Formats: sequence, structure tokens, C-alpha cells
Amino acid sequence: MIAIFESILPIFLVLLAGNVLRRLPKFDAEVWPALDQLGYWVLYPALLFVTIANADFTGLQLDAMMAALLVSVCVMCAFTYSLWPLLSGSGRLVESEFSTVFQTTVRWNSFIALAVAQKLYPPAGMAVVALVMLVIIIPLNIASTFVVTRFADRSANWQRVMRNLATNPFILAMLAAMVLRSLPFGLYPPLSDALDLVGRSALGIGLLAIGASLRTRDLVQLRFAMWLPTVLKLVAFPALLVATAMAFGVTGMQLSYLALCGAVPTAMNGYLLARQLGGDAELYAAVTTLQTAVSFLTIPAVLAITGQLSAG
Repeated sequence: MIAIFESILPIFLVLLAGNVLRRLPKFDAEVWPALDQLGYWVLYPALLFVTIANADFTGLQLDAMMAALLVSVCVMCAFTYSLWPLLSGSGRLVESEFSTVFQTTVRWNSFIALAVAQKLYPPAGMAVVALVMLVIIIPLNIASTFVVTRFADRSANWQRVMRNLATNPFILAMLAAMVLRSLPFGLYPPLSDALDLVGRSALGIGLLAIGASLRTRDLVQLRFAMWLPTVLKLVAFPALLVATAMAFGVTGMQLSYLALCGAVPTAMNGYLLARQLGGDAELYAAVTTLQTAVSFLTIPAVLAITGQLSAG
């Protein structure tokens, strides 16, 4: 576990550096949203495209892995949604808070997963993370939009939602890579090298931007609405995913790849959805900060336990 912890430590140091840099007067406030846009539209799509296009999936049980993933995501979404009658009766949450609890339980930070996979695993690890993104990004966004709309008592513009999904640069980049893999020829080598150079910068810049978005002041007052999705996301979901994957016959490094996808904290992009549809965006930012801090300890623990299970 210590070895895993020390391998992941540089990633969290970069997150911390982003948070510190945001506070320095040297950088204008506009820098960080610009980095977010650059990463979203250019850097990460390039990274995902090159990773999937050049990945060697030989020997991987992709059908079993993706089936286990989809089953686990559906179960977690259904379970979290079913908690509302119990939570509303207890008076621990209000409706707008529950939509954020749902989002921060089921969403996951693929950028941190990619960074950890690059540090710990062979290239196939990053390719599996990218495939996981391709499989669940659409259903998770639809489910999140439905729940936020339902509990914020607002009507979503579903045409805009579907248009945003159809033009999502991550989805388009991954689909383009899958199409390329089906063709009898590969990518022109100089173009592949150029995209690889762009993609390499995605993880460092992306982690700095994530760190800059975290708000440490939210950790001062920890509420039930913050701890519940943290426990569900960082403890319950990895356990569910690993157990389901083992039931589907997934073993070895492939089990560790899935465990990593389940262990990372929630994604920051749900914050924008909460703001647009009337959810509790402030709570979302607070939960994201808490989960990212706690995952510094839980990710190594999940990966160490999974390693023991996969070793027999």
C-alpha cells in the first residue's frame, strides 16, 4: 500500500500546486477557466484519441469488464435514487441537496483516473480508463440531468442536453479512435506524434486546473450532505464494482483498472449542471473538495485491497 501511496502522491502534489497557484496574485483569475476550456476542447480529446487508437487490448476481457461496469453504475444510480424517501423522512436533506448527493455519488473524475493509470499501469490501463469514459459518459449525464431537474423542480431543455452530448469532444475523439482502429491503415505517424505531444500536456495542466477549482474553506464545516456521497462514492461504489467484476470473471490487472475507475472522486463538471438547472452548486463544490482530499487515502487502500484479491 505504501508503494501505491507514493506512486499516487505526485498527482495530489500537482493538485495542491494548482490550488496554491490560484491564490497567487501573479496569475489573473481568467487563467483557470481558460485552462479548463483548453483541456476540454483540445488537450484531453487528443490524449483520449491517441490512447485508444494506439492501445493494445490483446488479452483483455473487455466484454466482461464493460458489462460489470454498466451493471455497477446502474445499481449505484438506482440505490442512490431510492435513498430519497428515507432521507427526506429523516429531515437530513432537502430536495436541492439530494440532487447534488446523487451527482457526486455516481459521477467520477476520469482525469484523475487517467493520471493515476499513467503513473501505475502499462498503456493498456489508460486505454481501459478511456473506454470506461466512452461507455458511461452518456448514461451518467442523462441520469444526472433527470435527477437534478426532478429535484430542482425545473424543466430541462432536453434538446440542448442531447445536442451537448452529441458534440461532446471526449465522445467524438473516442469514437473517431474506434473508427480508426477498424480501418486497414493507421494514423499518419507524424500526425500521431503531434497528437501525442499535445496529449502529454493534458494530465499536468488538467490536474493543475482541478486543484485550482477546489475550495479548501468548504472543509471547515462538514455536514451529512457532504459525508454521505463521499462514503458512497469512495467506499461503497469501489466495493460494488470490484465485487461485480469478480462475479463476471474479471481478474488480475484488469480488476485493478476497474477498481481505479471506481475509486476516484467525483467530477467537477456536475457543478455546472447544478448551476444551470437550479441544483445546489455550492454543496457540489464542497463535496468535490472533500472527496478529492479523502481519496488521497482511499485510492491507495482500494488498489491495495484489489491487488490482494486479484492475487488470490
